[in-house]
Amino acid sequence: MDATTDSLRLSVNGETRAFPGPLTVAGLLAVLGLDRRKVAVERNLEIVPKSGFDSTVLADGDRIEIVHFIGGGDHASAAEDTWSVAGRSFRSRLIVGTGRYKDLDETAAAIAASGAEIVTVAVRRVNLSDPSAPMLQDYVPPSRYTYLPNTAGCHTAEDAIRTLRLAREAGGWNLVKLEVLGPPPTLYPDMQETHRALDALVKDGFQVMVYCVDDPVAAKRLEEQGAVAIMPLGAPIGSGLGIQNRVTIRLIVEQSKVPVLVDAGVGTASDAAIAMELGCDAVLMNSAIAHARDPVRMARAMKAAVEAGREAYLAGRMAKKLYADPSSPLGGLI
Repeated sequence: MDATTDSLRLSVNGETRAFPGPLTVAGLLAVLGLDRRKVAVERNLEIVPKSGFDSTVLADGDRIEIVHFIGGGDHASAAEDTWSVAGRSFRSRLIVGTGRYKDLDETAAAIAASGAEIVTVAVRRVNLSDPSAPMLQDYVPPSRYTYLPNTAGCHTAEDAIRTLRLAREAGGWNLVKLEVLGPPPTLYPDMQETHRALDALVKDGFQVMVYCVDDPVAAKRLEEQGAVAIMPLGAPIGSGLGIQNRVTIRLIVEQSKVPVLVDAGVGTASDAAIAMELGCDAVLMNSAIAHARDPVRMARAMKAAVEAGREAYLAGRMAKKLYADPSSPLGGLI
């Protein structure tokens, strides 16, 4: 058989398919109708850099994974009440996820209403059956928002590390969110796997924001290990229960030299305000907005709540007292 017509059998995103050979990674993407600028490619568990798409020749039996994001920041001046993570400053203290909305139009509208500058994005396989399907980047452009790739759905350190390396190849981002979950139904952070993943990612040059249990001892160890932000859960992921342990969140805030963000468990605007009143630098949420009856209106409510909670924290609340203290002066009573 002529070499130009040899057939290659490749496993692409878990599906075995035949392609005419010889074939490079760039050629495969062209055959599949995918935009090489918007995807990352892994060949036999090794990431293929974009610079190598044209020169990497595929072999029969290769296992190929092609992923993209599902789901750039505008930086602030020093005079504003900003917060910083890994040397980058932001005005908005609300970070929002990009999943669970009914469609990408609603995703874009809710994120715009929230005023968020950072959005979390998950890494998933490209839809090979419809390569022309819209991608998140088309609706939530990384030129306008800072993408924060995360490891949603990962249950081992190895899966988390692999996911974030693919994310870096797809978009070039080193600032990432690490979450390694335990089994259902709680999906609590698996701290042993989290520590293992964090150690490898820091050594690999990532700047890692870490989702963790609301335990001051565990939080301090993550900071000492190199985390650039600590993200204790307020309650189980997607529960909407609100912050269940304000004391430990406050203790984590007081001891930490890196930003602290409540992540998971927020259900409504008052929960976000409480997180900010406790002194957190920011709040991250997804389900509380996406699962609301009106996600765009809830996004506006969350924006206002985060701002109000921050103002209250800066203002300093009055001291709590056991007994009444009349607000009107008693002198001059008739």
